[in-house]
Amino acid sequence: MSWQTYVDEHLMCETEGHHLTAAAIMGLDGSIWAKSASFPEVKSEEINNIVKDFDEPGTLAPTGLFIDAAKYMVIQGEPGVVIRGKKGTGGITIKKTNQALIFGLYDEPMTPGQCNLVVERLGDYLSDQGL
Repeated sequence: MSWQTYVDEHLMCETEGHHLTAAAIMGLDGSIWAKSASFPEVKSEEINNIVKDFDEPGTLAPTGLFIDAAKYMVIQGEPGVVIRGKKGTGGITIKKTNQALIFGLYDEPMTPGQCNLVVERLGDYLSDQGL
């Protein structure tokens, strides 16, 4: 299965009548493996900061998480495994696997829990596959 298929069929899929607004799978070096058409341009510095927070949990909390200069307030996650952020009526979930970062962005009416489920389920599957 191609990486684009994972984005299209497993991240951008319908969940209880709702969809993510954007999704991507990236290497830990920031290389884009696949993304939805609506996924924002991410700067390398933003990816570096996200990877640093996975290595040193809590580094993003004071400044916020930035994606294409959009600021998300960092909320509870699993240190070293999942970063969650909130911005207005939407938010972001990022799951780290052995080799990749799985991104899901959402807006109402999708809930944070639905976004978490979609992103973390795929991340857990890829981790189980050694990816």
